[in-house]
Amino acid sequence: MAGKNKNAKKKAALLESGTVARNRRARHDYAIEEEIEAGIVLTGTEVKSLRSGTCSLSDAYAGPKDGEIWLFNVYIGEYPHAHKKQQHEPKRPRKLLLHKREQNRLLGAVKRDGMTLVPLALYFNKRGILKLSIGLAKGKTSVDKRQTIKERDWKRSQGRIMRDLG
Repeated sequence: MAGKNKNAKKKAALLESGTVARNRRARHDYAIEEEIEAGIVLTGTEVKSLRSGTCSLSDAYAGPKDGEIWLFNVYIGEYPHAHKKQQHEPKRPRKLLLHKREQNRLLGAVKRDGMTLVPLALYFNKRGILKLSIGLAKGKTSVDKRQTIKERDWKRSQGRIMRDLG
């Protein structure tokens, strides 16, 4: 029972801040060069489901399809209060809304430089519109990952030392 209550508190805190979902693995697996904010084309039941917090970005990725950028493999749970005919498919591809120049720049970077588009976070902005934060990223090698872990551990121990001293 304690685990369920703990998860419910975390989910409530995320929703209060406006963030629906975060991809925590992204910063570990990729070196993020640039962050871009994009809109998403959604149906009504998807928006209602997102407001209740049923979403996962863990296996998600963005990529080109028909000359546009689409978001693939994002799980948005079904809205329980909607009729079956109005329900959406939980893992359908979703079109991202970007300016044409920005879209062409990202597509060029993905084709030329071997970069990847990684979804970082889904959130509601101040106006209540759902936005997706995408990172233009390069994959990290295992050496880079180990270095990041070392730096994080050193910062943590530094904080402990400072706390104990003063």
